[in-house]
Amino acid sequence: MTEKILLELLRGYKSGNVTEEKILAAMKNFSLATESFGFATIDHGRELRQGFPEVVYSPGKTKEQLKIIFKNLYERSAGNLIASRASREQFEFLREEIPAAIYDETARMIYVDRDETLKRDDDRKILIVTAGTSDVPVAEEARLTAYLWGNAVGTCYDCGVAGIHRLFAHMDEIISANVIIVVAGMEGALASVVGGLTNRPVIAVPTSVGYGASFKGLAALLAMLNSCAAGVSVVNIDNGFGAGVLAAKINAINLNKA
Repeated sequence: MTEKILLELLRGYKSGNVTEEKILAAMKNFSLATESFGFATIDHGRELRQGFPEVVYSPGKTKEQLKIIFKNLYERSAGNLIASRASREQFEFLREEIPAAIYDETARMIYVDRDETLKRDDDRKILIVTAGTSDVPVAEEARLTAYLWGNAVGTCYDCGVAGIHRLFAHMDEIISANVIIVVAGMEGALASVVGGLTNRPVIAVPTSVGYGASFKGLAALLAMLNSCAAGVSVVNIDNGFGAGVLAAKINAINLNKA
């Protein structure tokens, strides 16, 4: 069920053309509605429950499986769509039936940007900061995710502690941001530094960037979990998508209360 359909039901109830029983039945059916294809069970109620359709994780799926899932979501939902960690080969196969789909090479994401009801507020900007250029692919996954969730997003790339003056050059952006995502590999120190410069929530994303003793991001993960800066949360290694969603949900809290 989309927001549009729900509004139509409510207006019908208000005018006396729709009964309470019909609305209750529709809510029960659609909020938990699923559709099984044997290899996948699509959660069609997620858009109603969480405000965004189910997101598809692409690795491990064949081109045909991904196309069936994404096409079904495209036809039965109204919001923006995401297939994360997708290959160009998967995209080229899927695009044959969904011309509206776009592929972002850096973020490794197939997406459809079609929700015209979203109003991105520059006064509630999410800022994404990376330690180095090698962290940008994970940062771009976070950026595009947060954007498709309806947020204004800014970026400050290659601002790591090895040249900390580069970070201080972006203090205006850091201070004015509503939520900050810090993406860093190596020793992961940037999250603590940024956390000490702002009173805003900071979401730290450790990346698998680094030499042998970085243990493919484990060193950065442990450093971020042990941050001495207050208000720093941590997502999994290379999880730009998870950081983007969390930032979007934090950013929407006060708006939802208004």
